[in-house]
Amino acid sequence: MDILPPEDDVTNLIACPNCDTLHRRLDLPPREAARCARCHSVLYRAPDLRLSRVLALTLTSLIVFAIANAFPIVEIEVQGIYMETTLVGAAWALYREGMWLVALLVFATTVLFPLLQLLALVHLFTPLSLGRQPYGVFHVMRAIEFCRPWGMIEVFMLGVLVSLVKLSAMASVLPGVALWAFGALTVLLALVLSYDLRNLWIVIDHMPAPDAAGTARSRAAQR
Repeated sequence: MDILPPEDDVTNLIACPNCDTLHRRLDLPPREAARCARCHSVLYRAPDLRLSRVLALTLTSLIVFAIANAFPIVEIEVQGIYMETTLVGAAWALYREGMWLVALLVFATTVLFPLLQLLALVHLFTPLSLGRQPYGVFHVMRAIEFCRPWGMIEVFMLGVLVSLVKLSAMASVLPGVALWAFGALTVLLALVLSYDLRNLWIVIDHMPAPDAAGTARSRAAQR
């Protein structure tokens, strides 16, 4: 891909995420990738416009997310005493112990931000899958990019596994339904969040604005 000359038309451009060199976006064959002419980093790949597939994965992630937060993570038995807790219950226990900052971080990174990402993706993909343009596309995409670094389900899973190994030497530990759900959620989120949201602009650019679509439907109904 050639570097864009300064005097060229400034439409349909893409900047390299590493060196900021501007390139003109070109159509690619399936499974191909465009690389920067200066630093050779990947600019973008051939767009995957199967929005219904991503929407199905996102809705599945929401269902698994609800299961993960509704059931206990683990059940611990120590000398005949059984204890179990959910993720929200663990954050609440940290808050009651005075560790409010840790509780806030646990709740935000494992519940709040992942949930906001999934809801924002549903807001984008549902209308687009039906051939309609969603409202507030720019602001929703900005919100998703802001939430992505704060969603740490995989870090939480790693911490839980390490804790279970250490606790198994002192107590009887039985993994709960939520632990398996969090494992599945980690895989599903990796698949969903690997989707390049810049591909949505290709779909949106070929759609009428929401008001224009409504006007067109009204005119068609009058005819």
